[in-house]
Amino acid sequence: MLEREPTLTHRFYGVLFTKYPQVKPLFGKNSGQHQEKMLADALVAVMDHLEDASWLEDKLTAMGAKHLDYGVKDEMYPYVGDALITAMSQVAGADWTPEHTAQWSAAYGAITSLMLKGAHARVVAAE
Repeated sequence: MLEREPTLTHRFYGVLFTKYPQVKPLFGKNSGQHQEKMLADALVAVMDHLEDASWLEDKLTAMGAKHLDYGVKDEMYPYVGDALITAMSQVAGADWTPEHTAQWSAAYGAITSLMLKGAHARVVAAE
């Protein structure tokens, strides 16, 4: 998807901040271009390691724990999934199908589950 539309991450943030403006203050540390590159790199890394469950668990749980430092709350994860799938469907246009939505929703659900596992483990460890 990123090869087809290199501005996907830019579109993603446009959708995210339009639909969920309450999250925009969480992104104050990094420039837009830097944030877009970090997201693109993360998406590529996950896609490159889909068959490596231990890598996915290690990286995504660590990422979830790290997102606590940015102020990310559990209820914000669906915002990101919605914005990501919306941006991908916009990029794909007529090629996007309900099956794509279902598959990407399931994939994002798995990513979210691992990230929340890391975030929750960090909260428990801090108590």
